Amino acid sequence: MHSVYSSSSAIVSLKGTGISDFSNPVSGSRTWLKSSSGSGQKVGCFSRSQMENMGNKVVVGTGGYVLEDVPHFSDYIPHLPTYPNPLQDNPAYSVVKQYFVNVDDTVAQKIVVHNNSPRGTHFRRAGPRQRVYFESDDVHACIVTCGGLCPGLNTVIREIVCGLHHMYGVKRVLGIDGGYRGFYSRNTIPLTPKSVNDIHKRGGTILGTSRGGHNTTKIVDSIQDRGINQVYIIGGDGTQKGASVIYEEIKRRGLKVAVAGIPKTIDNDIPVIDRSFGFDTAVEEAQRAINAAHVESESIENGIGVVKLMGRYSGFIAMYATLASRDVDCCLIPESPFYLEGPGGLFEYIEKRLIENGHMVIVMAEGAGQELLSESIHSMTKQDASGNKLLQDVGLWISQKIKDHFKEGNKMSINLKYIDPTYMIRAVPSNASDNVYCTLLAQSAVHGAMAGYTGFTVGPVNGRHSYIPFHRIIEQQNKVVITDRMWARLLSSTNQPSFLSTKDVIEDKAEEPPTQLLDHENGLEVNLLNKKINSACN
Repeated sequence: MHSVYSSSSAIVSLKGTGISDFSNPVSGSRTWLKSSSGSGQKVGCFSRSQMENMGNKVVVGTGGYVLEDVPHFSDYIPHLPTYPNPLQDNPAYSVVKQYFVNVDDTVAQKIVVHNNSPRGTHFRRAGPRQRVYFESDDVHACIVTCGGLCPGLNTVIREIVCGLHHMYGVKRVLGIDGGYRGFYSRNTIPLTPKSVNDIHKRGGTILGTSRGGHNTTKIVDSIQDRGINQVYIIGGDGTQKGASVIYEEIKRRGLKVAVAGIPKTIDNDIPVIDRSFGFDTAVEEAQRAINAAHVESESIENGIGVVKLMGRYSGFIAMYATLASRDVDCCLIPESPFYLEGPGGLFEYIEKRLIENGHMVIVMAEGAGQELLSESIHSMTKQDASGNKLLQDVGLWISQKIKDHFKEGNKMSINLKYIDPTYMIRAVPSNASDNVYCTLLAQSAVHGAMAGYTGFTVGPVNGRHSYIPFHRIIEQQNKVVITDRMWARLLSSTNQPSFLSTKDVIEDKAEEPPTQLLDHENGLEVNLLNKKINSACN
């Protein structure tokens, strides 16, 4: 197995002496790599220094094995001392058979394989290491929360503080007040196990939050001036992009500062990881609104309950809340286009359900149907401070459209109730499931930072917590695949039409990522590296 650096465009050996070689596990082609002791080392047309400046870290092994590794202090700061992990003397861990994660443990991104499939992409397994790169008394950590609210924020804050204190004996932890701009324009909040003891019972974040305010130079200056050497950043994809830039600037300055991201999005739209924290709570809370809509609609003739849930680009909350409820007759999400009038349209389906059942419930994500708001199309290009598209209230709009449709020509007398629980859902404390999940996220982040890893996001991949490079988290959004079985389960539950033409299905399948079977996907990954090397050289 060879350790290599790669942006998406190059590969270079990081270890070994003399001449080493990289064998492409798919094509069998070989690229000769000189060791760091050699001169004029190149891959394709690139020198070693050019490769390292490009960035991402990849390890390639036999059988189509690819490890997308995360940065480590040793990548850019040589000869750092290490220390025994204090966990080995921690009474709470005395019953554990194996204290530490094996250095070679990795987690497969895809677990559905054929008997002849390549091993595929892996991530480094999260957990405590035998040696750490910080002495407890030298650690000065900080925590910042950015972006919108989400159930579980306070739990993550609590568990980072308590994890650092109880597992590693760290006494100095600061909370950054008010998001990224708090680094340079607000006071800090000292955090201790006592001060955070009960915060998991509250919604929101005790540190405050904001959108925008990212000034890389000012933030890293503040980190450097305060003597902070561990930074824990809790936020969504925009926040993680900011964390990635902070890490790059810290690396450029050669600072021994670990940057760890904890992904947060109530919409569950962060890729790679199984789910984001707060999502389970959001789905559970959404049931209250759906139940209310069902009671209202069922209690009156031709009653219609419309519920708008969060989901700017991804409809996971609406989909899972619909599946959990079983009282929903129609679910509308951003990924599945729909139309209002004509055969097979939404209005026709509403009429049909009212005639059959006398009532119906519609659940929609806030990002659904935005393209239908043609009269507001000029505002769809506006963005908030985090770069998110400002959306029109599609729930109010569609409610009025439904009323207008049935009023025309005295088609049918309806009674429509519109419920928008958006901010109620995200402001509640996390439920039991999310509390446990937040604890695992926080402790995994702490273990990684203490072990010298940096520039990573932590999250579960197929049930195993892993360290994931920032670029994998921010390169795209996780979305509902409407040609997948889960969406089919929803359609069979609600009995709603798909609102898709044959052309729409073909186009969606064409845009779908490869299946979980690894043979095609892993070949694509390795071949993509080679193609980008060649295209950059030509």
